[in-house]
This record gives sequence, structure tokens and C-alpha cells, in this order.
Amino acid sequence: MAQSTVLKAANASNMIPKLYLLTNDDEFVLLYQKLEAALKTGLIGLLQIRRKQILSLPDGESRLYQEAKQIVELAQAYNVPVVINDNIELAAKLGVGVHLGQQDGKIADAKQQLLPNQIIGRTCHGNVAFVKEAKNEGASYAALGAVFASTTKPNADIITCQQLIEGCQQDIAICVIGGLTAENVSELAGLPIKYVAVVGDIMDLPVTQIAVRCQQWQQAFLEWNMPA
Repeated sequence: MAQSTVLKAANASNMIPKLYLLTNDDEFVLLYQKLEAALKTGLIGLLQIRRKQILSLPDGESRLYQEAKQIVELAQAYNVPVVINDNIELAAKLGVGVHLGQQDGKIADAKQQLLPNQIIGRTCHGNVAFVKEAKNEGASYAALGAVFASTTKPNADIITCQQLIEGCQQDIAICVIGGLTAENVSELAGLPIKYVAVVGDIMDLPVTQIAVRCQQWQQAFLEWNMPA
């Protein structure tokens, strides 16, 4: 993802992205501590609950519900909106938003079951047709990626600069995801991106380092629209 290419093609924008944090598969007590450290900074704009390993357990759904309840309460204490990954019913039960993969539910069903103010995200990979479809169906944002190689999803296809730029031109809020760090995100500077989704670059750190890392992300965002 060449910085000069992206900057040249980007429309001028005063938008500064928000940090969109996703949970990892840490043991829950540790996960909660990490989330609290991040949320305390006031720099998290959106939180996604994604617990694949928990869901794979025999009692995964009930465990996820109990965990998610606690995470939602924590996020509410810091006024951070929450989305649940791929589960409209759980999102409705908890009164939060949802993020849907292409094969994980219809946006129309989410809109029908969730409150009007709840966020609905849609995975669009690098497919601009999916972005247009998400907009037309009423999604809150379209997620594009992977931007870089990721340890979370190492086999995900990397999108091109052109796919990212075209996605940003579809008049829907854009989220980018995949291998992003506080250092390499500057390669996207100037693009009208609403959310930068992060897992490993924050959640793989010890609890004591998370607040500092969030501050480093915020510094990268503050430099978003500065001249190159």
C-alpha cells in the first residue's frame, strides 16, 4: 500500500478516523483488564465483541452472552458503542449493534431487530459492489480489508490502493481492517476513513502497555491531514 499513491488519489478530507477495537481470544479476566485499560483512555470510538474460540466450546453461546453482558456494561460506562460480530440475535438481546460478514446475516434483518440508533457494519473485503450494496441496504459502515497482512487472519486477501480509494468514494462510512499498526496507518493518511479496526496491535500487548499504545494511535490520527 504505497503512501504516495493513496495520498495522490485521496480526496481532501478533514475527517480524523476513530479507533475501532476488536476483542481477541484472551482468557476473559485478562481480556476485561485490557479492554478497561483501552477504554479508560477515551480514545476508542467503537468496540466489537468477537470471541471465536469461546463460541467453539460446547457451552459457547451461553458463555459468550455472559461475557458480552459484562463487556457491554464496561463500554457503556465509557460511552463507547458496541457491536457484536455476526450475531443479530445476541446483539438485539444486549441492545447493541452488529457487524455482519457477507455470509452472516442480512442487513435488513438487523435493521428490523435492532434499535434505529444501533450500528450495523458489513464486511466488504475489497469489492466495491459490496460497498454499494451495503450502502443501499442501510449499513452504518462498510469494512474494507485486509489492508496489510494480519496475524489474526493470515490468509485474508490484501486489497489494492485502487479498491480502497474507490470504496471511499461510495458515500458510506468506511472502516479499514487488517494488519494495521500505529506506524503503518500513516500510509492511508488523508483518506476519508471513519474507523480503523485494530486487534493485535493493541490487544496482544500487556495490560500496562495498552494506554500508551492507544495514545500513539491518537497521535497518528492527529497527523492525518497534515501536508506530506
